[in-house]
This record gives sequence, structure tokens and C-alpha cells, in this order.
Amino acid sequence: MARDRRPAPAEGSAVTDPHDPHRNRLLAALPPDVLADWRPDLVPAALALGRSVYEPGATLRHVVFPTTALVSLLHVLGDGHSAEIAVVGNDGVVGVSLFMGGGSTSTRGVVQGAGWALRFPVERLQQAFAAGGPVPRLLLLYTQALIAQMSQTAACNRHHGIDQQLCRWLLLSLDRIEGTQLAMTQELIANMLGVRREGVTAAASKLQQQGLVRYARGHIEVLDRAGLEQRACECYAAVRDEYARLLPR
Repeated sequence: MARDRRPAPAEGSAVTDPHDPHRNRLLAALPPDVLADWRPDLVPAALALGRSVYEPGATLRHVVFPTTALVSLLHVLGDGHSAEIAVVGNDGVVGVSLFMGGGSTSTRGVVQGAGWALRFPVERLQQAFAAGGPVPRLLLLYTQALIAQMSQTAACNRHHGIDQQLCRWLLLSLDRIEGTQLAMTQELIANMLGVRREGVTAAASKLQQQGLVRYARGHIEVLDRAGLEQRACECYAAVRDEYARLLPR
């Protein structure tokens, strides 16, 4: 990712300084002395909508801590079709395989919400992980939360309707940015959920008719979050509660 300091805030974001590492919850949870030591190597990077952060099998040189951007982790099939297995925003880090020892992964990371992130050299992170202490504990707790999200997503996609999946997806995405709007086409949502575009169109229309969202020209704005949570299946609350249990606020 090329270094880019041009303003690129996420849609609907109220963030005043997206380069501040405290905008990422994992970085903010680090001990102050560790974060101070890391800061010179946390390089801002602008992430454009639809951009690939990493490809299956690729060896990465940096992990990515989103501050205002949103990244989808996709499982890719041999025929090119894909489905989202997790979403990462200001709650975490993209590239857990690099400190877990795998080096690469079979998934793809794609920007689903334009914005900013902070990239950090793999070597520095691996050194901190090997040294023990609070860094590996925090990263392992985050990895457990991420696995919980992946497991719940698999169950949701198998057992719940498209309208409930869409509610879960919207709520999880909004939890990981600052704001109430997402720049997202129905085609991209369909690719994320692994369903037909017609199904997403029908589900989005229902939510709009009920006054829960407003959808126009590739932008989705949540108007009634409480109502959206009532329409969502239990999968959203399960993921939300697991993150709250495992990770510091």
C-alpha cells in the first residue's frame, strides 16, 4: 500500500484525526509505553473502496489497523465466487495469520468502506508477539473474537434469511466505523453475503419501507438503529457480546 496523506474520511465519519492510533481500539488498548514505541512505525494509508488489501496466498509485509476504513475478509472459491466471513474496522487488525505463524492465508481482504488505516511492519509485530506480555495476550483475545465472528457468520448464512443477514451485516459494519452511513452498492453487498443481487434488493427495499434505512446511489444510511437490531437475528448480538467480553472498550 502506497503512503498517501490526502484526506479520505469514511462516509458519515465524525473522526477529526484518522491518523491518531487511539482511533483503533486495539492500538488504544496497548500499554502507553508500547504504543509510544510503535508510533514512529505506524504509517497512515488511504484505502479506497473495493481495493484489495491482500490476496490469497500472498506474503504480507505489513499488518493493517483500520481507523476509519472497513475491510471485508472473504473466502474465495475456485470459480471466483466469494463470501464474507468477517469484517474488520476500528475494532481490530487485518493480518492475524502473520503473528499466528501462518505467514499467509487463504482469504482475501477487500475494502468495503473507504477511509484510513495505519500499517505496521510485520517484523515489529512479530518481535512484540514473541517477547510476551500484554501484546500477545491482546492479539490472541482479538483473534478469538474474530473466530467467533466467522463462526457466527457461517451459521447465520446457513440458517437465516437474507433480510436478517443484511441487518446483521449493517450493524456489524456500523460498529466498526464512526457514523451511520456506508458507501456500498447492492451488487457488492450480494458478493459479501454470497447471495443473489435480487435478494439483497428485496431485503433492502423492505428495510427502507419500514423506515429503518435509506438507500440511494450506492449509499446506505441507517435511520433507526434500534429497529434494525430488533429485525436482526441473534447472530449480531452474539458477535457483539463476545467482542465486549473479550476486548477492552
